[in-house]
Amino acid sequence: VQLQASGGGLVQAGGSLRLSCAASGRTFTSYVMGWFRQAPGKEREFVAAINWSGGSTYYADSVKGRFTISRDKAKNTVYLQMNSLKPEDTAVYHCAVRGGGSTTWLYWGQGTLVTVSS
Repeated sequence: VQLQASGGGLVQAGGSLRLSCAASGRTFTSYVMGWFRQAPGKEREFVAAINWSGGSTYYADSVKGRFTISRDKAKNTVYLQMNSLKPEDTAVYHCAVRGGGSTTWLYWGQGTLVTVSS
């Protein structure tokens, strides 16, 4: 599976960005796509995930109410709409895929940098 993330950039606090992650290659019977982020000097953390078939979504507490994950099945693409951005959201954002019955994230995209200025 190849994952291509895009959409990062520089935005002022309170602004919005939409990240995209296009998937190609092998597909699973059921799978979950997610977003993670890693800020400088910090560990990678979970941001959001979506069950590809059923559409159930999951969010980290830090982004609930501000970020929305969605998918376009026809385009094999997952999106992360980020609103009300804060400087602490600054990080490299990665998309990832795991099988529906697994807890291991098997495939990772290259990451896209989001910088939020105060």
